[in-house]
Amino acid sequence: MRDCFLFIFRRLAIVIKSELILAMAEKHGLSIEVSSQVVDIVFNEISKGVAMGERTELRGFGVFEPRSRDARIARNPKSGKEVEVPAKTVVHFKPGLELRKRVDK
Repeated sequence: MRDCFLFIFRRLAIVIKSELILAMAEKHGLSIEVSSQVVDIVFNEISKGVAMGERTELRGFGVFEPRSRDARIARNPKSGKEVEVPAKTVVHFKPGLELRKRVDK
């Protein structure tokens, strides 16, 4: 089981913000500073929209939207005791058609 987990874990592609900035700068001939500003603006606008309770769509890529989770009673897996989980809002991402097609190849 552990070997399977490590195999799956190694296949994950983790892209950090600095790599995204560097790729944008190289591909479009921009400075790192300008690329950083563009990436920050995109992330900030998505975050602001979702924080205000709005659905934020990047056409072809996907939709970020807030979803409400009701309060519930859960069980602590270690002790087995019931615990109360308060209501909360979470961010849900739904991939767009173009992204789904690229992933499904």
